[in-house]
Amino acid sequence: MADTTDIKNGVVLKIEGQLWTIIDFQHVKPGKGGAFVRTKMRNVMTGKVVDKTYNAGTKIETATVDRRDYQYLYQDGDDYVFMNLEDYDQITVPGETVGETAGFMLENQELTIAMHDGSPLYLELPASVVLEITYTEPGLQGDRSSAGTKPATLETGKEIQVPLFVEQNTKVKVDTRTGDYLGRVN
Repeated sequence: MADTTDIKNGVVLKIEGQLWTIIDFQHVKPGKGGAFVRTKMRNVMTGKVVDKTYNAGTKIETATVDRRDYQYLYQDGDDYVFMNLEDYDQITVPGETVGETAGFMLENQELTIAMHDGSPLYLELPASVVLEITYTEPGLQGDRSSAGTKPATLETGKEIQVPLFVEQNTKVKVDTRTGDYLGRVN
């Protein structure tokens, strides 16, 4: 058990049998009344985001989440196989757990997997990755960087929006949290 002073980003709480990770928090000390903590939490399994307020000093139950570095090896049907970089053990993670992250993963890429009681909860990729565009329509004469966007397919199969001047076989930097184009890479 912990209390509200232990709340910070990334802490995983156990509330009514479900795991919630803190994505944002604010300690508030109003002029009148007692202090409280305003939190924004994401359900680890469903991804649902909720706001919850705790009075200062309230006891909360934290969950032990073990984050370890893994290397993505290959896809096996709907599942994904990863290797622990410390002891070289391999684990299989179901496709539902990997979710949208699969669109930014290449073989041999390093990432972090959060585990609770031996089962994988979610994957954490670096904030941005460099991927190659395998298909996009050619740009038109006179296209400018501020003119608009067009769809482009990455080497992982994921489709993102890129500026009109970006061509096929170009390496681009992509934000793994939002899927946004961040720029070309030479």
